[in-house]
Amino acid sequence: MRYCHSPLFYRRRSTRPVTIGDPKNGGVMIGGGHPVVVQSMITCDTMDTAESVKQTLELVAVGCQIVRITAPTVKDAANLRNIVRELRSRGCHVPIVADIHFKPDAAMEAVKWVEVVRVNPGNYADKKKFAVKEYTDDEYAAELKRIEEAFVPLVLECKRLNRALRIGTNHGSLSDRIMNRYGDTPLGMVESALEFARICRAHDFHDFKFSMKSSNPKVMIECYRLLVARLEQEGPDWNYPIHLGVTEAGEGEDGRIKSAIGIGSLLCDGLGDTVRVSLTEDSPREIEVCRDLLDQIPKLTMTQVRGVRAPEASLPGEPAGPEDGAVFPFDPFTFTRRPTPEIELADGIRCGGEQTVRVAVTRATWDKVAPKIPVKADVKPEVVYEDLNVAEIDPTREFEINCDTQLVTVKDGAPLPAIAAFRLLAAKLKRLGRQNPILLKDCLDGGGDGAEPKIALLRASAVIGSLLADGIGDAILIRGEPGAGQSLRLAYNLLQAAGCRSFKTDYVACPSCGRTLFNLQTVTAQVKARTDHLKGVKIAIMGCIVNGPGEMADADFGYVGGAPGKINLYVGKTPIKFNIPEAEAVDRLVDLIKEHGKWVELETQEVAPAGN
Repeated sequence: MRYCHSPLFYRRRSTRPVTIGDPKNGGVMIGGGHPVVVQSMITCDTMDTAESVKQTLELVAVGCQIVRITAPTVKDAANLRNIVRELRSRGCHVPIVADIHFKPDAAMEAVKWVEVVRVNPGNYADKKKFAVKEYTDDEYAAELKRIEEAFVPLVLECKRLNRALRIGTNHGSLSDRIMNRYGDTPLGMVESALEFARICRAHDFHDFKFSMKSSNPKVMIECYRLLVARLEQEGPDWNYPIHLGVTEAGEGEDGRIKSAIGIGSLLCDGLGDTVRVSLTEDSPREIEVCRDLLDQIPKLTMTQVRGVRAPEASLPGEPAGPEDGAVFPFDPFTFTRRPTPEIELADGIRCGGEQTVRVAVTRATWDKVAPKIPVKADVKPEVVYEDLNVAEIDPTREFEINCDTQLVTVKDGAPLPAIAAFRLLAAKLKRLGRQNPILLKDCLDGGGDGAEPKIALLRASAVIGSLLADGIGDAILIRGEPGAGQSLRLAYNLLQAAGCRSFKTDYVACPSCGRTLFNLQTVTAQVKARTDHLKGVKIAIMGCIVNGPGEMADADFGYVGGAPGKINLYVGKTPIKFNIPEAEAVDRLVDLIKEHGKWVELETQEVAPAGN
């Protein structure tokens, strides 16, 4: 199976076009070679028509091309009529997506008024409690029949009204049926979506797209890769468009890094027809990040650099050009860190083997930040790039490495984009039978183009995050961010987002929507103010449980809206405390962390003497 044309040469995946609304009057074309479409979601109560219209217009004003609105009940779905009517009366024809969970009757109402209905196969026509139960083959088939009976009326109505569907699987809300057969896995997510797609196809309905969302960028990447590979296996007419997103990415720099790792990696491999960056911030801010990220993809995927032809970058003994594909130096569907020996980089600092991914900095950055680093700081430069014994290699040319304990990297100026160059380096080392540790760079031009910090962050996250998700990389060097302190912080935040290091509290925080039962931005700030010193603790902050406890599967603790003004607290996937008044909930969360031995008091750190 393969999920892209080649790991070394960019080609956008060819998909069938899906029409959303009237392209001549505010609608859009998805797939079919059309530009990637950006979208977002309003955050207010769907029954508040005026605010829904206001937030939609604000999104459109900053370039949002599709707007999603939650419809948790039939009553909410019916009010979409008023929202859409008011928008159209104001000359706004942006396509509207109704977000449906659990309620087929809400979907049947919403499809009357909006251009797209999003359904989640994990909870369409299912209960809110994601129980795990055993199924015989006959019971499994009966479940499929039940789901088909609930879903077919919507498919037929979409076909009659020329509406589109988004089949949107979430890692956190796989049905008990899927969990029984496939477990909480990327394969389970893919098969869940394919079950619904087969129902659509059985009724000759093809105006749909897929999404595979997770709060973990590596899981999200694996899911989309596997989905595309499975679609290719099903046949050439299964070339449906793909919507990309990292759900519950959080806020600020962390949310942008997680999104750039997941979305950027897949865009660089030619996947993706629509995107959403899900931030725990005001929705219009998501659009700027989408646009900035999309603008960087051509710069990160250039395949004709200084006249290098495909055969020169191919592997010995492998097909000569990208038309024939190229070998993957990693398993693209199951994350495994590339095996390397452990080597010493500097006194007391080792990389490779079972060691954590290390952070290298330039001499200039070291000189600026080292004197200011607290003695016990977790964020600190570990090695100086210029002092390393590192072999600089142009992977498009033949090279020799005589031992596995030599640190290697791609030579600045190598005539390939960074992602392709490091993949080619790993592949050629594998062909030579070498397991040398690799130092990753975010750019191969020395980082001297003066990109503003927000752009440098997205570039570094897409490049290094993509390679780390491939299992490649034992140390990293960021030079695209010119600020010394900012580049150091970015390196550590990137490693945490990629699941390679844990030096601070990790947060899974959903964006807001009409289902949210508290102010997510305010509560997230309150939780962070009390807990952001807890190294290695992961906390999920969820406005409701619609995406299921699975999105908190690898979180230590969860703060979840249970009812208006009431909070439920989780330990892992298990709800522990129920209906806590919101005013007390943060304190009770801290108590829960203490009860489970994860609490430490905040310490005042001393600054290291200059020169240390």
